[in-house]
Amino acid sequence: MDWRAVEREYTDEVIGETTIPELFFDSVGRNGTRDAQMYKGGVYDRSLTDDVVPEPPRGEYGALTYEETGDIVRYLATGFRELGVGPDDRVGIYANTRMEWSQADYAIQSAEGVVTTVYTESSAPKVQYLLDDNDAMGCVVENEALLETLLSVEDDLELEFVVVIDEVSEEYADREDIHTLADVYELGAANHDEDTFQSWLENREWTDLCSLVYTSGTTGDPKGVELTHKNWRTCFNQLRKRIGPRPDKDEDIPVMEAGMTALSFLPLAHAFERINHFHELGIGMTVAYAENPDTVGDDLKQVGPDAAASVPRVYERIYNQMREQASESPVKKRIFEWAVDTAQTYDDADDPGTILETKLKIADKLVFSQVREALGGNVQLFVSGGGSLSEDLAKLYRAMGLTILEGYGLTETAPALTTNPPEDIRVGTMGIALCDVDLQLDPDVVSEETKASEKGQVGELLAKGPNVFEAYWNKPEKTEAAFTDDGYFRTGDIVAIDGDGYVRFVDRRKNLIVLDTGKNVAPEPIEDEFATSARVDQIMVVGDDRKFIGAVIAPNFEELWEWADEEGIDLPEDPEAAIEDDRVHEWVAEEVDRVNEVLSKHETIKEFRLVPEEWTAENDLLTPSMKKKRRNIRAAYEEAIEDIYGEESDEAEAEAAATDD
Repeated sequence: MDWRAVEREYTDEVIGETTIPELFFDSVGRNGTRDAQMYKGGVYDRSLTDDVVPEPPRGEYGALTYEETGDIVRYLATGFRELGVGPDDRVGIYANTRMEWSQADYAIQSAEGVVTTVYTESSAPKVQYLLDDNDAMGCVVENEALLETLLSVEDDLELEFVVVIDEVSEEYADREDIHTLADVYELGAANHDEDTFQSWLENREWTDLCSLVYTSGTTGDPKGVELTHKNWRTCFNQLRKRIGPRPDKDEDIPVMEAGMTALSFLPLAHAFERINHFHELGIGMTVAYAENPDTVGDDLKQVGPDAAASVPRVYERIYNQMREQASESPVKKRIFEWAVDTAQTYDDADDPGTILETKLKIADKLVFSQVREALGGNVQLFVSGGGSLSEDLAKLYRAMGLTILEGYGLTETAPALTTNPPEDIRVGTMGIALCDVDLQLDPDVVSEETKASEKGQVGELLAKGPNVFEAYWNKPEKTEAAFTDDGYFRTGDIVAIDGDGYVRFVDRRKNLIVLDTGKNVAPEPIEDEFATSARVDQIMVVGDDRKFIGAVIAPNFEELWEWADEEGIDLPEDPEAAIEDDRVHEWVAEEVDRVNEVLSKHETIKEFRLVPEEWTAENDLLTPSMKKKRRNIRAAYEEAIEDIYGEESDEAEAEAAATDD
């Protein structure tokens, strides 16, 4: 029988129509003595005491079993009820991804509350907005630093309590409305009644509101996406059917199942990492928490996970780290480059042949086996979401023996709509629709030129399904605009769908560049061509209402300094001064020329300007989920962009115009 038919009919003990807390506690019942959460010692000054969360030695990982985690959630839920949380009350969580985020999430839901998300990168006014918009009655805060940000706007909020995960100083401990997480735990332990607790779980319907997850707000105020238990739970069921241990799967097909370990480091304030948690803890996996996003490489090696989920930018960083480590000596660098070339040639070959297979085995022994070991040695699969993954990068990982399952979704779809099936991965696509997801296309928003340039049907992706949200919080006009007359959610993304139903991302509809010649250009595929570049760290192409495509580029400064040393070139150490050097511009231009060779004429980058800093969430040029804030980048480098299209670009404009004619 076709695997798609088996997937549709498949069911097991974890697929069902329960709420998220019931899903979690059912898993506690099945996996009681298994490790549920792993956490590193010496990272936090957590308030939960050693008898609740034993502190491991600094830098080492400790673990809590499902039974232990379940008890913490039970007592925290009772404690939150004692603080006044009742049915449908909104409580914010304002913390970085860590074990207690998840515990508080399950606890607030178990107390019949609704969790609302607050990003740690948010400014004080944005924090105020994210809590005031939904009339949050309380907030869980990570530490004193974030507490101070919250308290700077407390007069504009109506919070009944604040709970701090870590210890606080006496000036805050003396306030009656500020509690530590340990206080809430102790309050719950003293007042817990299991029958009462079970009644809270039974009172919730799977159609009830579970969480408000706020969009990143790159084009205005964030919107609170109303996600019910049904939205999350059906997405869980869909993922279980797609990547769970179905009996029809061959042994060599990667799956996610009980007993495996996953590393967590993406923001839990976002839907992608949230569904990862619900899925992993719902099926009985162990979730290990990275110390922070900057230590992911070390944590992968230390934890040795079977799986991890991430956004494309992190996979690019892992690859860049491999390349940098290989550049420690000229010999290592040449071997690494040869291995990469061999892997790419092998992946592109229809029939590799004996010689190429032998070369790949040598490359694996010399390079790729060491890469897998550096990632912990156990990785069976990576999951990629939250953006477009470079096809070249995905192929390279595959050739290294590392499977990446690319998928697609949005906050509004809780969040997955598609993912590649492990038994039929097609690199360069985001997979096919999950069970019960109905995908359609609106071709009217796409130019005839774009349709002609893509394989398959092209248009804005429209979606229906039980995991698709119904409304934005208190924004009826935004809600109405988000759906078609016949009830399909407008994703805002232009995609191509082939004859087998595989979806390939083209670009965000709002990101499409329309040249003044009338030609449409999708920027992300161009930018993805630089994903494996040693010279270009980050790039954003521009050109709306202009005659040609330009770009702002943040060079890979580590690679730049190394190149300068090898060539005996004396460059300024200051990045801002270095990018003014003509030799640096020529060095990057060689990479731009390489990419231009594979682009259509109207897509080629005619001019670019270099910028001296990395784009991050901290400088507000990336979202917390590492997507480009294009409007912010354009504003930050407005002068450089204008210079691209200044008098010195007349020649490029003339060339572009001639090409278009």
